[in-house]
Parts: sequence; structure tokens; C-alpha cells
Amino acid sequence: MAGNAHMLNRNEGTLCGLTKILEGTFTPNGQTSQSGNMEKPKNSRGHTDTEDASETDLAKHDEDDYVEIKEQMYQEKLASLKRQLQQLQEGTLQEYQKRMKKLDQQYKERLRNADLFLQLETEQVERNYIKEKKAAVKEFEDKKIELKENLIAELEEKKKMIENEKLTMELTGDSMEVKPTMTRKLRRRPNDPVPLPDKRRKPAPAQLNYMLTDEQIMEDLRMLNKLKSPKPPASPSSPELLPTTPTESPAHRFEARIEDGKLYYDKRWYHKSQPIYLESKESTKISCVISSVGTNEIWVRKTSDSTKMRIYLGQLQRGVFVIRRRSAA
Repeated sequence: MAGNAHMLNRNEGTLCGLTKILEGTFTPNGQTSQSGNMEKPKNSRGHTDTEDASETDLAKHDEDDYVEIKEQMYQEKLASLKRQLQQLQEGTLQEYQKRMKKLDQQYKERLRNADLFLQLETEQVERNYIKEKKAAVKEFEDKKIELKENLIAELEEKKKMIENEKLTMELTGDSMEVKPTMTRKLRRRPNDPVPLPDKRRKPAPAQLNYMLTDEQIMEDLRMLNKLKSPKPPASPSSPELLPTTPTESPAHRFEARIEDGKLYYDKRWYHKSQPIYLESKESTKISCVISSVGTNEIWVRKTSDSTKMRIYLGQLQRGVFVIRRRSAA
């Protein structure tokens, strides 16, 4: 390295000399001169030519040194670049290691930030999941309570409606009876016209109840067609024997109809508040009292528990129920 430094100093001096020669400010005697200011020495012509040749040789020698130095610098720089390239390939270049260390730090910092971001996002998702789960559970419980309350309210409303209907039936049970109109008959004066028969409409039933099947209805219609022929009504006070059993034969039918608020059944007349025995096909005998007489049915009240039953004319005609007189206790 010391030889290289000495060579560089020498080359620098040579370069400076070449520069001065080219600019015309350097002479072989080491003196500077300016054109037109100094006079040329008055030497002979031969002496002047010798000096010019010496200057030309010196300039040529300095130029060769300059080229040699330039080539040497190029080779040294090329060798340095080759060494750096070799160190770079081996991974021992200082600049490469420095930059790699910086890149490694940036890489580790970025990984750490990514891990922190992942952790934060995971915690946020878990919090949202727990929050949504609690909200879903709360909504489910609220909906379940609401559904239960609605069903209870609906059932309570139906219960109240049934109780009201039952109370209405108990209160208006006797109002369904058809009471005969009591009219006072006055003696007709000699000059008065003959009164026309009263053609007022019969009161309509309060409600219609369809409890018979189509077959039973057709059977009742056939029976009514058979009963169209007029028959003399029996006297209510005429004693008649009752049938021994309600079902003596399958084809046996009983005559039953309602007229003027009274029930005509099996050649006997029955009226409201009359004590009777009610027998059925199951051979059950119930002590009852006629509560009311409608247009197509009668209501009876059991003496045991005061419950009411509705008996239709069709049931009496078919022998489903049989009525027998009972003496008042």
C-alpha cells in the first residue's frame, strides 16, 4: 500500500506538470512565462532546436506515465469490484450484511405487528360472538315467555267464554219454553160479528241445535209423512197403560208431538213442572221434572243434582228415551 501511495503522489506531480506544459506556463528551467511579456533568449538557432526536442520528449514521457497510471487505477478498481462481488456471493460483504440486518429487523417488526393485529381481531370476534350469543339466548327466553303468556291469555279467554255460555244457558234455560197465551173470552153480543180465529205466529225457538244425523232426520220425515193422517187426540185425563219396556220391538215407534205448550207422548199429555221418570235404552231410570216445553224438544231437570237435559221429539219417537208418569212426592 505504501508503494501505491508513492506512485499516486508521483503520478499527481506528473499530471500537474503535463497540465502546465499544455497551458504554456512551464519551461524546462522551471520558470513560468506569459506570452508577449518575456523576451526569448538570444541564443543560436541550434541551441533552440535542442531545447524544443527535450521538451517534446518530456511531454511524451509524462503522457505515457499518465496512461500507465490510468490503466493501473482501472485494474485496481476492477479488482476491488470483483472482490466485492465475490464477498456478496459468499455473504460476507459488510454493506450486504448491514442491509440484511436492517431488512431482518423490519421483517421481525412486521411479523410482530401482524401477530398483535391477529390477536386483537380474534379478541374482537370472540367478544362479538359472546355478545350475539347472549342476545340470541335473551331473545329466545323473551319469545318463550311471550308465547306462554299469549297461550295462557287465549285459554283464559276461551274459559271465560265457556263459563259465560254455561251461565247464559242456565239463566235462559227456562226462557226457551213456549208459554200458552192466556186470553179472556167474553160473551159475544147479539149484534157482534163472529170473531175470526187468531192466526198469530207461533214464537220461534231461541236457537237451533242440529244433533241428529241425516239418517235420523230422514227417518223422522218418513214418520211425519205417516202421521199426516188426522187422529183424534186422546184426553189428557184418560188412563192408558204404558208399554212394559221401551224397546219391545225394533220397529215399534212412539207417538210424540208438542201442541199448545204441552207434550203429547204415547197417548198421554205432559206439561211443565210435571214429575216423570226418564228411561233410556241402557235401562237407566232417572227421576226428573219437566222444566220447559219447546217447539221441537223438552227440557227436563234431574231431581238428584238439578242438572238439565234436552230431549228431542225424534228421540222420544224412536224410543231412545221413554217417559213415564211419576207421582209427586
